[in-house]
Amino acid sequence: MLSIHPPLKPWPKPKPPSSPPLPKISASSSHPNPRKNPAASSPSSSAGKIKRLVLTSEGRTKLNTLPDRDFYSYPRFVTHVDDGFISTLTDLYRERLAPGWEILDLMSSWVSHLPKEVEYKRVVGHGLNAQELAKNPRLDYFFVKDLNQDQELQLESCSFDAVLCTVSVQYLQWPEKVFAEVLRVLKPGGLFIVSFSNRLFYEKAISAWRDGTEYSRIQLVLQYFQCVDGFTQPEVVKKFPEKVDNSPLGGIMRLLGMSRTDPFYAVIAHRNFKPIYETNQ
Repeated sequence: MLSIHPPLKPWPKPKPPSSPPLPKISASSSHPNPRKNPAASSPSSSAGKIKRLVLTSEGRTKLNTLPDRDFYSYPRFVTHVDDGFISTLTDLYRERLAPGWEILDLMSSWVSHLPKEVEYKRVVGHGLNAQELAKNPRLDYFFVKDLNQDQELQLESCSFDAVLCTVSVQYLQWPEKVFAEVLRVLKPGGLFIVSFSNRLFYEKAISAWRDGTEYSRIQLVLQYFQCVDGFTQPEVVKKFPEKVDNSPLGGIMRLLGMSRTDPFYAVIAHRNFKPIYETNQ
């Protein structure tokens, strides 16, 4: 039986007076506001329908079975990938995300990977630690929610131009439902960018990811997109670091985070169609 919690209050950041207010955000299982387009998620509409489950029951399991909210109860003000990965991701966002867009950053943290020089209409963040999210300079609002307990996003349908998920997809135990919700909140033509490397909290990653190879993990994310009716054919972006320096100096540089050793992967798809102007942004 679901327990209904009091609505979570969004943490506002300074924003221009003309910026539209964000719908009230809650951690409960019911929507506090009517959706703009109820048909986007109604049973009679095929868009957003989960066609099949990708993961087995065993594939969803984690070594650490404690609730994720407990695991992330204290902030981790560290970066989880190297500078090379971050630079590649920021360049990808610079290429694919247009100024003035409305963006949802799922499973976010205190670090923003959005290009500093680009202004967006609003950036909404989601995560599991309020202290981390409050430090993120690009978030206009944020909310705290455990997507492994409740996958429903308390956000209006067709309200975002892009949804981002950075180095966190490996922790989702019900990715099929999360991807279906992402499709619901995306505007037609909006895109979902899922990026990851080979790093992870081993005890909190799902078994299907933890026990897989880098190739099989790409295939897993592709299947997450393909199991939801409404996404375009996913595109895979890869970038590998230069040859690893195994000398003593190279080892020291890796320990200091000064070498580029993290492979970069991103899987990208659009809701319904891919806008033809994307390549000209």
